[in-house]
Amino acid sequence: MSVIIEKNQRLRADIIKYLYYKNALSLTDLSKLTSKSLPLVTSIVNGLINENFIIEQGLAPSTGGRRASIYLLNPNNQKFTVAVAMDQLVTRLVIYDLSRKMVIPMQYLDFNMSDESSDVDVLVNFINKSIQSSNINRKDIIGVGIGMPGFVNAELGVNSSYLPIKGGTTIRDYLRKKIKLQVEIDNDSSLIALAELNFGEAVGLKNVMVVNIGWGTGLGMILNGQLYRGSSGYAGEFSHIPLSDSKNLCSCGKKGCLEVDTSLLVMAEKAEKALAEGTVSSMSELFKDKSKHPREHFLDAVNAQDPLAISILSKAGFQLGKGLATLIHILNPECIVLSGRGAKAGKMLVPPIQQAINEFCIPRISEQTKIKISTLTDEAELFAAASLIIENSQFD
Repeated sequence: MSVIIEKNQRLRADIIKYLYYKNALSLTDLSKLTSKSLPLVTSIVNGLINENFIIEQGLAPSTGGRRASIYLLNPNNQKFTVAVAMDQLVTRLVIYDLSRKMVIPMQYLDFNMSDESSDVDVLVNFINKSIQSSNINRKDIIGVGIGMPGFVNAELGVNSSYLPIKGGTTIRDYLRKKIKLQVEIDNDSSLIALAELNFGEAVGLKNVMVVNIGWGTGLGMILNGQLYRGSSGYAGEFSHIPLSDSKNLCSCGKKGCLEVDTSLLVMAEKAEKALAEGTVSSMSELFKDKSKHPREHFLDAVNAQDPLAISILSKAGFQLGKGLATLIHILNPECIVLSGRGAKAGKMLVPPIQQAINEFCIPRISEQTKIKISTLTDEAELFAAASLIIENSQFD
């Protein structure tokens, strides 16, 4: 392959990626974003139009001169991404088209990643059956993006915390072999940070900390407009900062980790313990409904302003704020985004976090940091899992 052809293929993929993230752009916009000449960008876009990948969609708002044409990915182009979001107990799957529209209802799998007996082939079968039941032709699926907890090296396709594969094969390569599609994996908190950067509250910002409030407490760091992964891909293990006075063991095997005070799982367990000790709460009735996990019932109780739920959340939020105060001093971010499942309780969570930041942060530094609540909620990780495939595809 000649150098020119290779560069043009790379530009073609970049144009598709920018349109995927930005929705609609002019030729001038694409030229600036790709740092390529306008004639070259125009040529590649025309080729993508002929292939039905891109369509022209009207004119940009007037800026005083001739109005530019606007281009976007063709929503009728039958190309799809499979997005999988895993936590320790539940796996969710959706299939998106290139306009990020969900084309099948969300699929769920009860899958305990923490159980040493958990078989990765259960995950394989779930993905394959979901694709089969969608009636989408496999040749129209670009790939499968998977977000999962644990120590994940996205470049190598390795998760050193969960689902070990025998024979030295990486989990990514094993999944590619079994699913027979391109598969990419990444850490769930890193993906949520990327979702906020590309689609949510961090769009257009340079230095942002995105807190993933879920079963655990994760962190994705956006530094200078890019996800920071660290030297070996494991940066952001915020939940293991030793700030807790609890003697309870963390899932990592250590004591004192922030996670033992701040995860939704721990909050739900504290609520169940309080109820068992006779505390009156609306959660007594909510927890009888076994169709939802206690964590979800806990969030519902928070939003209904149940006093017990609010009390537990406030204590967790204060501890979370102490951890964030430490990071604010080190990184001086312009914004902190509260994302993940816990974003549902964002309005109730912000006051105790802000209280801790006010108490433990130097005002001159902390007053430069805004706290925002994600608007992506449950789809943050799924959006980013889909974009994993967009990022790693050449669209040949």
